[in-house]
Amino acid sequence: MATKDIVYIALFAAVTAAVGLFPPFPLPVTGVPITVQNIGPLLAGTILGAKRGLLSQVLFIILVAVGLPPLAGGRGGFAVFLGPTGGFLLAWPVIALFVGYAVESCWRNLTLPKTIAFCVIGGLGISYLMGIPWMAALLHLSPNQAMLGSLPFVPGDLAKAVLASVIAMSVRRSYPIINRE
Repeated sequence: MATKDIVYIALFAAVTAAVGLFPPFPLPVTGVPITVQNIGPLLAGTILGAKRGLLSQVLFIILVAVGLPPLAGGRGGFAVFLGPTGGFLLAWPVIALFVGYAVESCWRNLTLPKTIAFCVIGGLGISYLMGIPWMAALLHLSPNQAMLGSLPFVPGDLAKAVLASVIAMSVRRSYPIINRE
């Protein structure tokens, strides 16, 4: 792995931590906060591609697990993964991998609508597929209750998917990281 790759990986782990500075808004029923931070894996995947995007989010998860507080609200430590947000957090590397692979596979014909679709499928689909069952199990909710409890997240997550796509397309035009290999 080249030094440039390591720098990009560390940079996007830092970007994911930086967007955690926006204060979280915890929901009363689930305890899972609404944050801006889950835009990090979308940006990592769309801008860095599958491998580097995945590794940036794995690095971020490791930093959280060892006790650093890079999560929204200054949270961190292994206990975070044992709470209702654990499944959503563990989805971040998978999201970056999926979105990065999808973007790489369409790089020459990549359009904003395609990028938005990849971010919606990856950002919402994978996040909810991994996070909702985790939350339901830990909070002793039925799957339907957990899905209903997640509905307030959907508008913001859709907005973050669009925003990440717009940012990624802008970066692609000005500094195409993926095809500079």
